[in-house]
Amino acid sequence: MSETRENRLKRIWMRSKYRGIREMDLILQQFCQDNLEQMDEATLDLYDALLYENDQDLYQWVTGQVETPEKFRALVHDISLTFNRA
Repeated sequence: MSETRENRLKRIWMRSKYRGIREMDLILQQFCQDNLEQMDEATLDLYDALLYENDQDLYQWVTGQVETPEKFRALVHDISLTFNRA
């Protein structure tokens, strides 16, 4: 059985909120609060895939320390805007 949108958003919210690195918890929690409800299915798929990436890598991508892989580049850019606002 497929996951409902409501359950998917809850699951993604929880995975964003409890990452393991406190900085990523805060950044992704704010990003989700600002954007999650409005994401279309393709963007949710991409964001969900991003959540499986290593926290250390993700933090370096968001902070611009390391170049982001092409498939995540636009999404990480949007997330980094949240980081830079905070």
